Amino acid sequence: MHHFRYTADSLHCENVELAAVAQLYGTPTYVYSATTIADHYARLKQSLDGLDVEICYATKANSNLAVLRLLSGLGAGFDFVSGGEIRRALAAGADIQKSVFAGVGKTEAEIKLALENGMYALHVESEPELARINHVAGKLGVKAPIAVRINPDVDAQTHAKVTTGRSDNKFGIPIKHAAAAYEACSKFKNIRIRGVQMHIGSQITETGPFVDAVQRIVPLAAELKAKYGIEYLSIGGGLGIVYREALASGSQAWWDAQPAAKRPLTPEAYGAALTPLLQPLGLKILVEPGRFLVGNAGALLARVEYLKRGLTKNFLILDAAMNDLVRPAMYESYHEIVPLQRDTTRRALVADIVGPVCESSDCFAKDRQLQELGEGEFVAILSAGAYGFSMASRYNARLLPAEVMVRGGAFELVNARESFERVIEGEKIPTFLV
Repeated sequence: MHHFRYTADSLHCENVELAAVAQLYGTPTYVYSATTIADHYARLKQSLDGLDVEICYATKANSNLAVLRLLSGLGAGFDFVSGGEIRRALAAGADIQKSVFAGVGKTEAEIKLALENGMYALHVESEPELARINHVAGKLGVKAPIAVRINPDVDAQTHAKVTTGRSDNKFGIPIKHAAAAYEACSKFKNIRIRGVQMHIGSQITETGPFVDAVQRIVPLAAELKAKYGIEYLSIGGGLGIVYREALASGSQAWWDAQPAAKRPLTPEAYGAALTPLLQPLGLKILVEPGRFLVGNAGALLARVEYLKRGLTKNFLILDAAMNDLVRPAMYESYHEIVPLQRDTTRRALVADIVGPVCESSDCFAKDRQLQELGEGEFVAILSAGAYGFSMASRYNARLLPAEVMVRGGAFELVNARESFERVIEGEKIPTFLV
């Protein structure tokens, strides 16, 4: 559930009217609900009651400093995949000593940064990386705490571009090579074996793939505990969210009305399925959610520039574009799009909802029905809190959008819209062209 809803036909985030945000800060602008993020964190934590759980937020989903500070204050650790993400968490005032560092291409500088700041563990994805971590740790005079990422060869039945747990993915070490990988770890003098890790993909909407993967990894974790004294098992992230009927899903009544066979995956169902499998291990369990915590907590506000009536179809042209939210272009993803001011007396409009970027792929929705809208009116692209701003670019020399956080009736600008001067400040024309 989330805290976006219509009140008197005006779309609100918590108690803030989003039209007021759009008018004050302009568009495109991302808006995040702090209460939604906090609620999702609490529900996930509660669903795994009975386990020694550490929730490490997958920073790549949304690395805004306000989001990181909020989650740190709730007690979260972090799952990092770059040195830049580590630096962002430190800038947000987060304690990263219960955080982990993943990724297949860690540089020496990134490994050094992680070790110098007391990272709980580095998740190793290959034998060459293990050797590099050992080398950097030796230069620093420390033992690097590590876990090997094991690929359980589980098909999560999700989008091909976000699956990570199959044998043909670039991530991790095949489960059949796990024993040899840990034997190799034990021979490095600057390595401390601390745990074992897996992650099978993103936007998983049923418990089956999670159960399959955990059942495959639990025997290995038990063996590693007996042989090397590991402290934890990380089961990764991947919990999916509601994209279709996203606005309605903010209501408990909507959830109650869903048939059991079609009910979206909840943290409660996730916890109920996995806790009995994990409890006998007696290990700390790390969970690394990203999208689940922030996805439905964010929306992208946009302004209608034109309603273009074509020969065979209509085009609703927004000031937001694929550079602001690339998911529809990159993953063919669905996002619900709704007007900030609802008017049930207007006739319906069927249109492709597109942006101004010079690409046919700059399209948020095809043949989408909504109320007729015109120039200057605003819409919200929902479920945009994850992989929205964090994947944004300056393509077509467009400026990065603003970001706003809401809690209750208060809202603040937490990232100002980029200026053109800021974009080009690091560029120069070479002397041989002057």
